[in-house]
This record gives sequence, C-alpha cells and structure tokens, in this order.
Amino acid sequence: MTLPCVIKETGASPVASVIWLHGLGADGHDFEPIVPELVDPSWPPLRFVFPHAPVRPVTLNMGMPMRAWYDIRALSLDERADEAGIRDSLAQIEALIATEHARGIDSRHIILAGFSQGGVMALHAGLRHAPALAGIVGLSCYLPLAQTLEGERSPANARTPVLLMHGTHDPVVPPALGEHARRTLEGWGYGVEWHTYPMQHQVCLEQIADLRTWFGQRLRDLPTA
Repeated sequence: MTLPCVIKETGASPVASVIWLHGLGADGHDFEPIVPELVDPSWPPLRFVFPHAPVRPVTLNMGMPMRAWYDIRALSLDERADEAGIRDSLAQIEALIATEHARGIDSRHIILAGFSQGGVMALHAGLRHAPALAGIVGLSCYLPLAQTLEGERSPANARTPVLLMHGTHDPVVPPALGEHARRTLEGWGYGVEWHTYPMQHQVCLEQIADLRTWFGQRLRDLPTA
C-alpha cells in the first residue's frame, strides 16, 4: 500500500514532481511550508509529494514509536541505520515514484529530496533507481550502506545531479558524515554540488535560496504543458 502523503501542486497539470522525505519523528507536513518560499513563479507547474514515514520503534530513542524511515541502533556510521528498515522504505519510495509515473510524470521529471533520515533515503533510493531522475537532494544527511552501493547503483543515474547541504555546527548528523557522503560519491564519478551553512540540524534562508537556484537549473528546460 502506498504511503499517505501531503500533496501540494503549484499549478494545473503539473509536468514535474518533487518527492520530499521528512526527518525522524516529523511527518509529511514538516516541509509543506517550504513550497511558497522555494518555488519561482517562472517554473512550470510542479507537484510536491510529502509522504508520511511509517511509525516504528527507534532504538536510540529508548524504543519509542515514531515516524521513521528506519531504526537507528547506534551513532556510529556502520550501525546508524538498519538495513532491513532502509530496504523496506526503499520499496515504499519506489511505489511513490510509480504513482507519479501513473499520473503522467516521467522519471526524468522527478526530483527526490529529503532532510536528515529523509535525505539518507533520498540518496539510497535515488542512486539505485533504474530510470534516470531529474536530481537527488540530501539535506543534513549521510550515505547509508555505502558498502553495497557500488554493486547496486543504477547506471542510469550515474550522471544525475546530486545536491548535498549541511550545517557546520550540526550535532545530530556531524558534518564529517556529510563530507564522507560527498567524497564517496565524487570518488565514483557523481557530479555532487556541496554547500555548508553556519547552522545546526535545520534549514536556513540562505539554503532555501540556493535550493531555488539548483531546482531552477533542473526545471528550466521542462515543457510548460
């Protein structure tokens, strides 16, 4: 069953979609307010899809049930994410992409984005998705299951633009983890755009402006009807 989602369309008959994945303990409404701040009126009509992650117990939070894309067992990179949970969420994200296909949106017109845990899943799913995507965005996140990526990554998305953004004072996902993701992807030949900001585990106005520029580069050549 497809995950429940918050849907925001910027105009009639959208020609592109942005699937935006929230962070741990949040829900699909978390980034809903970013739409009017992010969108440029010159862009073609878009559909923003903000799914709600399933509720599951999170080990690092004393087993408390909350919306999470996967369990977090420990703070170390090797143990930070449980593989079974990530792969379950991968299947759910693929179902969201399939729903956009059914609505008439080609994969090349889909941007997969996320914050924190959502950014982790955007990287995991986007780099493995078989058809090419328009772009992949990871905010304040890290690269999960890097040891399996080389054998599982999709050749179709080898040239897909990747945007990574991180706060230099992030106490939740240390900047070194974002840097690790950047270096790993660049080592495999991905075109990574990297931005840092003097902030903690959050989003700032300067970052939204940079997101607007990056999104505009991906969307400027799309048809308007």
